[in-house]
Amino acid sequence: MTPLRFTTDRRGFMTTLALGAAGITLRDAIARELIRTPRQTEGPFFPDRLPRDTDNDLLIINGDATPASGELTHLSGRILDQSGAPIRNAVVEIWQVDGNGVYLHSGTANPQRRDAGFQGFGRVTTGMTGEYYFRTVKPVAYPDRAAPHIHFRISRGGRELLTTQCYVKGHPGNDKDGIYRGIRDDRARESVTVEFAPAGDSARNELSARFDIVLGATAGA
Repeated sequence: MTPLRFTTDRRGFMTTLALGAAGITLRDAIARELIRTPRQTEGPFFPDRLPRDTDNDLLIINGDATPASGELTHLSGRILDQSGAPIRNAVVEIWQVDGNGVYLHSGTANPQRRDAGFQGFGRVTTGMTGEYYFRTVKPVAYPDRAAPHIHFRISRGGRELLTTQCYVKGHPGNDKDGIYRGIRDDRARESVTVEFAPAGDSARNELSARFDIVLGATAGA
């Protein structure tokens, strides 16, 4: 029997230790990257008339001096493919209710309560890192939905890639919401559940939320 060489075993042992120490983190990162953001319904309230301003700041409409009411939120994230690579030049569109629970849509409930200072819809294109950013308000519940949410639609080159929604982590309405509960996979549901936390450098009670969206492996092609 050929004796084992200590140097080889030691090298293998040290490699195993190194992989063991870093492997969990690596596996977790890969697992997160492979969790595709679940597709969600567009719903009936995509604006049937777009606002005159469609930029990424939903709090100020061009020409208006009064900003929207609600909890100001800095909403950001990255659009990634399933390997974790950023997708540039993707168009990210969002739409949501205002601070009174009213959509920018002719069929919305309680239209008389609509905040005229809230844009209701925004659009931005991702850069080299796949990053997007919106200034908006924290979503609230409304009569048809127990879970506050923000709708997202991602497209690239004129082709729609994904329509989904993000939800407020810890909101009691989540467990009562059929669309949210319809996401059966726990990890997929977690991937669209976002923490709206106090912005660290803000003295005005502003919030920060991050929602990374993972598309299919061919999305960047």
